[in-house]
Amino acid sequence: MTATRTSLAADLRAIGLEPGDAVLVHAALRQVGRVIGGPDTILTAMLDVVGAEGTVLGYTDWQLEDFGRDYLDWREDVPAFDPERSRATRDNGFWSEMLRTTPGARRSGNPGASMAAIGGRAAWFVADHALDYGYGPQSPLGKLVEAKGKVLMVGATLDHMTLLHHAEHLANFPNKRTVRYEAPLLVDGVSTWRWFEEFDTSNAPDGMAEDYFAAIVEAFLATGEGRRGVVGEAGSVLVPAAEMVEFAVRWMEEHIR
Repeated sequence: MTATRTSLAADLRAIGLEPGDAVLVHAALRQVGRVIGGPDTILTAMLDVVGAEGTVLGYTDWQLEDFGRDYLDWREDVPAFDPERSRATRDNGFWSEMLRTTPGARRSGNPGASMAAIGGRAAWFVADHALDYGYGPQSPLGKLVEAKGKVLMVGATLDHMTLLHHAEHLANFPNKRTVRYEAPLLVDGVSTWRWFEEFDTSNAPDGMAEDYFAAIVEAFLATGEGRRGVVGEAGSVLVPAAEMVEFAVRWMEEHIR
């Protein structure tokens, strides 16, 4: 099957994407199959569906290799984070970097938790992203919940739903780990090193499997919330952000002991 801008828009409407939606997208683009115009057509179809007042977001993170203590030797050569130029991490696939570099896209200022957005409310979503605890309320994820937005997984595994890091931030469970790291930011054209503090998003909480996010999303879908469908050839899932976070916080507080 070959997908087109028109057919992809129809698939997105069928799964529940609507005009005016703000939607955080995780996409395994190869799962979509053959697309006339390639990956850009997938983004264009999303923008067609959400319209001029809608917004498409993606989790970019930051492509900075971890050399540990060797940074002390190379400190002057480590490139500073620049929202306009620093690459999205390769771990997030081509989707994030494509979205970030599409004309009109904006990117938030927290390096590791950075998000890119394009569309009617892009500037609002990426503004004033907290530098510490960047998955909390003062983040694009917090704003997605506030805006009654959605999360769309296009061929992506459910354990990659970044929104659930926001739920981890909010949930009250034992032994929640905090991490601190130092990294350079570009401030008024000058590389400036700064310490950052976050709840640990790289490791699952005690007693949880590394892919435990998938179990939470599956449990949420089993309640009848959210929708499954296909986008091109990619099995896909669409969930409402606020309801997903509320459910995930409750699940974490009940299951993480």
